[in-house]
Amino acid sequence: MTSSPEESPESVVRHATDNGVAWITLNRPAAMNAITPDQRERLISRFDEASADPAVGAVVLTATGKGFCAGADLRGGGRPAPGTGTNAGASTSAGASADTRTGTGTGTDAETGAGTGGQERVAGDVARLIRRGAQRLIAAVLDCEKPVVAAVNGTAAGLGAHLAFACDLVLAAESARFIEVFVRRGLVPDGGGAYLLPRLVGPQRAKELMFFGDALSAAEAERIGLINRVVPDGDLAGTAREWAERLAGGPTRAIALTKQLVNESLGADRAAAFAAEAAAQEINMTTADAREGVRAFTERRAPRYRGR
Repeated sequence: MTSSPEESPESVVRHATDNGVAWITLNRPAAMNAITPDQRERLISRFDEASADPAVGAVVLTATGKGFCAGADLRGGGRPAPGTGTNAGASTSAGASADTRTGTGTGTDAETGAGTGGQERVAGDVARLIRRGAQRLIAAVLDCEKPVVAAVNGTAAGLGAHLAFACDLVLAAESARFIEVFVRRGLVPDGGGAYLLPRLVGPQRAKELMFFGDALSAAEAERIGLINRVVPDGDLAGTAREWAERLAGGPTRAIALTKQLVNESLGADRAAAFAAEAAAQEINMTTADAREGVRAFTERRAPRYRGR
């Protein structure tokens, strides 16, 4: 599937590196930044590149327009689907643009049973497409070796909400809201939602959000611990820059290892978690930043980390 000439993968995912921070910006505002397959692949590549680039110490994921991400756009191409206007967050199907049928991020048609390319869907198609699509995108964020800050500028619905929740730190504008819209279309959450939400807010709160599919304000999301902080709309970019540049100036490998330890801790028993912690300490003590941190402490000065 290809994007239209006016919306190439490069234009719908803006990218810039500034002062050690990689800024990844969803740029389909007319479609409430619903994600096309091409755009998804571009995002995955950008997170992989950030992991490997020693000049990058942190990543900010944000979007243009009034919406952060309305989910997966199953219509394809670069042109927005009808009905993806300013109310898309309230009307989108789960993880998809407003008038698509499945909203699972798979590209299948739940009403006709057709698979991708108009072929008849067979058992295994949906699971395979979710694994290769939405789950790969969420995994790219979770596995990025640099800390990822989400700057949620507007509605985050379905897969768009899970994309934000997968980030290490989540800032939200006061006007932002989060919607688990899957249940509104009779669908099971995808994009790692049933993995992410219980780990953030506990199983009962996660079930409340997923069973009812009600819109959650940024203030309420902060109150229940789903996100880190709410800021005035006009302060979002500045706060995201402040946080990201502070992270980028830190000990990159130590932060990467810390991220890995935390992400894996909830699925590990105590013995495994303790072993992973000891191994991470062993690895980190071989870095120049660890030596600099100890040296700066003994010399009573601020450390100068280089990300190595």
